[in-house]
Amino acid sequence: MAVVVDTRGPVRYLWWLARQVKGWVARGAIFGSLWFVSLAVTPYLISQAIDRGLAPRRAGVLFAWAAVILLVGAASAGLGIMRHRNMTKLRLAAALRTADLVMTHATRLGAALPRRVTAGEVVTIGISDVWTVGRAMNAGGVGVASIVAFCVVAVLLEQISGLLAVVVLVGVPVLALIIAPLLRRTQRAAGRYRHHQGELNGRLVDVIGGLRILNGLGGKEAHLERYRRESARLRDQGYRVGGPSSWIGALGDGLPVVFLAVVIWLAARLAVAGDLTAGQLVAVYGYTAMLVIPVNVMIFVGFDVTRGIVAARRITDFLRLPEDDPAGEPGPPGPAPLRDPGSGVCAEPGRFTALAGDRPADAAEILDRLGRYLPSDATWGGRPLTGIAQPDIRSRILVATHDADLFAGPLRAVVAGAAEPDDDRVRQALDTAVAHDVGDDLDRPIDWGGRNLSGGQRQRIRLARAVYADPEMLLAAEPTSAVDAHTEAAIADRLSAARTGRGTVLATTSPVLLDRADTVHYLVGGRVAATGTHRELLAAVPGYRALVARAFGADR
Repeated sequence: MAVVVDTRGPVRYLWWLARQVKGWVARGAIFGSLWFVSLAVTPYLISQAIDRGLAPRRAGVLFAWAAVILLVGAASAGLGIMRHRNMTKLRLAAALRTADLVMTHATRLGAALPRRVTAGEVVTIGISDVWTVGRAMNAGGVGVASIVAFCVVAVLLEQISGLLAVVVLVGVPVLALIIAPLLRRTQRAAGRYRHHQGELNGRLVDVIGGLRILNGLGGKEAHLERYRRESARLRDQGYRVGGPSSWIGALGDGLPVVFLAVVIWLAARLAVAGDLTAGQLVAVYGYTAMLVIPVNVMIFVGFDVTRGIVAARRITDFLRLPEDDPAGEPGPPGPAPLRDPGSGVCAEPGRFTALAGDRPADAAEILDRLGRYLPSDATWGGRPLTGIAQPDIRSRILVATHDADLFAGPLRAVVAGAAEPDDDRVRQALDTAVAHDVGDDLDRPIDWGGRNLSGGQRQRIRLARAVYADPEMLLAAEPTSAVDAHTEAAIADRLSAARTGRGTVLATTSPVLLDRADTVHYLVGGRVAATGTHRELLAAVPGYRALVARAFGADR
C-alpha cells in the first residue's frame, strides 16, 4: 500500500516523518533517558557513600557504595554508546527516507521536473535539506530524554530541598524564554538564506552545464563575476543567520552554567545553616552539574528543530509539485489536430508546421502545453489533453527540447532510446539528422550528456533520437540552432521527407526550415498574429519579415 506523505506544512511533515521512524525515535528516547538517569543517580550514590560510609568511617559500607557507583558508571558508558548509535541511525533513517521521497517524486515528475523547479533547488534539497531534517529528529530522541532527565533531577532535588526543586522547575523554563526569540530570528534569517542558496546553486548548475558554450562566446568572465556578487550576498545572509545562531551557542553553553552557580550557591547556604548534610551538598552539586547536559541538549534541539522547519518547508513545497495523472480516456483513434486555445496555434496531422515567435520562449512554452507538460486548455482531436491518459499522449506525441539529456552508452542505444536498437533504422535516423560525422561507428561510446561530442553533434544526435522514435506528432524546439547553414539546409530537406505523413511542429526562426513548412504561425506576445506559408507571410506581414531578416542576419 502506498504511503501517504503529509505535506500540508513543515511541522506536519516533521511529525509524519517522526512517526515513520518511530522505532528509532523510541530507542533513542529510551537509551537517552536511561543514560541521563544513570548520570542523575550517580550523585545520589556518591551522597550515600559519603553520609553512610565516609562520614561514620565505615569502610565496608563505603566500599559497597563505591562498587555500586562503579557498576552504574560502566552501565552509563554502555548506555551512552547505545544512545549515540541509535541517534545516529535515527538521523540517517529520517534523512534517507526524505531523500527517497524526493528522488521518487522527481522521477515521477520526469520531463516536467525542469519546467517546475530549478536544478539548483533540487541539488540543495538533496545535499542540504534532507540532512537538516534528519537532525530535527533529535527532538524525538535526546529531546524527550532531556525532559525525562529534567523531571528525574527535580524529583531527586525535592527529596533534599523543596526550595532547590522549585528553583530548578522555574529556572529551566526561564532559560527557554530567553532562547525562544533568538530561535525565531534564526528561523526567519535561515529561511531567507535557504532561498538565496537555492538560487545560487541553480546558477552554478546552469554555468557548469553551459561552460563550453560560455567559453566559445566569451561570457565566462561575466558569469563568474555575477556568481561572485551573488555568492558574496549569500555570505552576508549567512552572517545574518550566524548572528543569532552564535548567541544561541553561547547562551546554550553559558546559561546552564549560571543556572548551576545559582543552585550551588543556594545549596551552600542551606548546608551552612545545617539544613543539608555534606553528602546532600555533594549530591546537589552533582544533580545540577549533570542538569547542564540535558538543558544544553534541549537548547540545541530547539535550534535543530528551527532549522529543520526551514528545510522541511522547501521539501514539502517540492513534494507538492503536481504529478501528471496517468489515468484518463484513450486518445483519438487516429491522427488528430492539436490545438492550443491560449495562443491560437493548430498543428494538423500529417503536416509540417512552424512556430516563429518574437520571443523564442513563447514558442517553446506552446510546445510544452501541446505535449501536456504544462497546465493548459490544449485539445487533441477536440478533446482536452488533461482528460486523455498520459501513457497514450507520451507514446504518440513527442516533445524534443534542444537541451534534452543524452544518456551514456553506445551510439546505437543512445539513438534508439527506450526502444530496441535496429541498426538500419538507427542509420536512417542519423542520415536524416545529417550526423554522419558521429554515426560511422554505431558502437561508438557516448558519454553522459554527450560530453565527448561538440554542441552541433549533440543537437543532431537528439534530432536523430526523435526521428527514430517516429511519433505520430513530433514537437521540437530549435532543432538546428547549433549547426551551420549548409547542414541546416540538408536537415530541412531530409526531415520533411522523413516525416511525410506524420505531424511535425518546429519552434524556429530559421528561414530554411520556415521555407519547408506547410504552415507557419507567426507569434507576437505568445499569440498567433498571422498564419500562412513562409513566402506569404514575407510578402504580407512586415513584423514577420523583420523577424526573419534578423534571424538571417544572425545566421550570416
